[in-house]
Amino acid sequence: MKSLVSSLIIATSLSLSFAYDGQAAPPRQSVSVMADLSPFVYPHNRVRSFDRPVFTTDGKGYLSLSDDAKTITSIDLATGKEIEVVMDVTRTRENNIPAIESFILSPDGSKLLVATRTRPIYRRSTTARYYIYDIRTRMLTPLSSEHYPQRSPLFSPDSRIIAFVDPADNNIYLKKLDYGSEVAVTTDGKPDNIINGVPDWVYEEEFTTTCSMAWSADSRTLCFLKYNERKVHPYSFPLYQGTCDPMEKYALYPGSFTCKYPVAGTPNSKVSLHSYDVDLRKIKDLSVGNADTEYIPRIGFGGADPSRLMVVTLNRAQNRMEVFAVNPGSGVSRSVLVEQSEAWLPDASYEQIAFESDRFVVLSARTGRQHAYAYSYAGSLDRALTSGDFDVTEWYGADAAGNIFYQSDAPGAIHRVVSRKDAKGNVTDLSVSNGTASAWFSPDKTFCGLTYSNSTTPPSTNLCNSRTGKSVRTLVDNSDVASRFASAPKPEFISIPGADGLAYNAYIYRPAGFSPSKKYPVIMYQYSGPGSQQVLDRWVIDWMPFAAQQGFVVVCADGRGTFGRGRAWETVVYRDLGHYETIDQQSAARWVASQSWADPDRIGITGWSYGGYETLMAISSGADPLYAAAVAIAPVTSWRYYDTVYAERFMLTPQENEDGYNRSAPLSYVDRMNIPLLIIHGTADDNVHLSNTMEYVSALESSGRFCDMLLYPNMNHSINGCDARLNVYSKMLDYFNRNLR
Repeated sequence: MKSLVSSLIIATSLSLSFAYDGQAAPPRQSVSVMADLSPFVYPHNRVRSFDRPVFTTDGKGYLSLSDDAKTITSIDLATGKEIEVVMDVTRTRENNIPAIESFILSPDGSKLLVATRTRPIYRRSTTARYYIYDIRTRMLTPLSSEHYPQRSPLFSPDSRIIAFVDPADNNIYLKKLDYGSEVAVTTDGKPDNIINGVPDWVYEEEFTTTCSMAWSADSRTLCFLKYNERKVHPYSFPLYQGTCDPMEKYALYPGSFTCKYPVAGTPNSKVSLHSYDVDLRKIKDLSVGNADTEYIPRIGFGGADPSRLMVVTLNRAQNRMEVFAVNPGSGVSRSVLVEQSEAWLPDASYEQIAFESDRFVVLSARTGRQHAYAYSYAGSLDRALTSGDFDVTEWYGADAAGNIFYQSDAPGAIHRVVSRKDAKGNVTDLSVSNGTASAWFSPDKTFCGLTYSNSTTPPSTNLCNSRTGKSVRTLVDNSDVASRFASAPKPEFISIPGADGLAYNAYIYRPAGFSPSKKYPVIMYQYSGPGSQQVLDRWVIDWMPFAAQQGFVVVCADGRGTFGRGRAWETVVYRDLGHYETIDQQSAARWVASQSWADPDRIGITGWSYGGYETLMAISSGADPLYAAAVAIAPVTSWRYYDTVYAERFMLTPQENEDGYNRSAPLSYVDRMNIPLLIIHGTADDNVHLSNTMEYVSALESSGRFCDMLLYPNMNHSINGCDARLNVYSKMLDYFNRNLR
């Protein structure tokens, strides 16, 4: 849940067909007009990007896939000049494929692992039919002729073996390239029971991982996690024929999809750690952690030492992280770091932990701000790499000269800057201080790809000198995007006074020709989830500026629980989700209602996912009739229905915090819901299940209340495909158009 809505908002946009003059109600949209809006809505409004490329082994070049997906070419990093064609699908030997969907370069640069027939599993995971391409001989051979498709293939460091998982049986296999042979590492895998080498649903969703395997530097040992999900309860939802990618087999009778999904307070998969000796073909069970260990979100070898597997563990409450150094051969385990918090630990502490050649780096909020700390592999604190009244948000690593590179919000909570700090402690910002910058680096940190945008400037990526930040060449500029949306309203960043003397970072979109003497309808947009942040100085083209263009004022405020204001601000919501968020959203709405330009009788609120949850909380908590209408998209209606990792991170288990779960549930307040409400949900949402909406609607009906509901058959949490997003936002704004009168 934690990152979905941020990505949606960046990628979506909408333009309406009506204008609002502050007096008469505008007409409803027609289907034909809605179709004309498609250029402004995802996926049509996407900007070009230049993500971290696949570098050649010398680090001086990178590989680029052609637009037609037929060739892979090596490019000189500094000049952008083509060096040579590395693969051409029309010139392969032994086997042919029509196109290259993605590829992985072997560590020694001699081979490519090429994906075809890629199919999604969950949010991040996919299966594909992989082929091995030998660059010198042009031989193209299947990764496996017996086990396909494959999942999460992983080259050994010496490039002679590829480990992969067969999703049909959840077992790990090794393809030994020297001999063309295959070896089964595990044999106990079984769908819905045992998963080897790849994560279960909740690990993938909440720990942002798709592979649970790690090779030792000498390529002699493969370590992996096993997930025993026998005690995890399954969740099923129906599948229909539908019209977006129709499934003909369900034309007369619906099918179903089932996956293991642990809701709050129920059993998780039991995770265990194992090593496989490639030469002896033997598995060793490795003991790690203690009686409180519930999760192992990361494993990886520390440096070049094949006897040092680093294992990150968490207790179930996720407020205690312990890092172990484990010898895969002897099984000896040694604790090297314990990190604890009174509330939950920031997920960056374990998701961004970096195992470098001679140390490991942890992002910790132990001082109230998130900073980088370096530890020796013996477990001693080397030093704090950063400090100050700001948060380090991304760790990029260090070069041979001792320069470190990181992203932070040092210029202020709504900004992101990329910086270099030298061995003497001098800090040089590689990007400008305002706006939002991010970066990727070449292997030796000589160059960085610096991406920058702000609220009026679309993203551009430049190859820069990592010492000075000076641009070497432009990789992507998106200047055409700037001209396309030059007339779109831009956000104004403001501070809204709120409850208890607080102030909320916020932005506001005003209609063209805005006059403070007119009364405008207002849409309050928010996400509000713990650790999230919507108010950022970055390029956003979505429904909000277009709603403003058509006569709405749109306001978004980041209340307590969100990121960038320190840990005390963020963790005040611990064990009590929905309480402070609702106070702050309602306070922001009251401030809006007090403004000369706002019609206090025409204020609406909306949000997606956690934002949908908070929408329901805000409209049904408190006595004041603040809102005239609401649209909740894919909302959680009780944290008892949501997954263990996310819900318990902030609420503990229902058994430990029963009153908190009751207080935090929109289901507890249905008798206070008295405004027009539209709930939108995908029927195949594997994240926030449709049952959330169904239970809420049922409770409304039992309380003598009702709402409007719009369901999207076979659509997941993102409601993507076949212009469904256009449909969602058109309906949302049409609903506000009809009810904010």
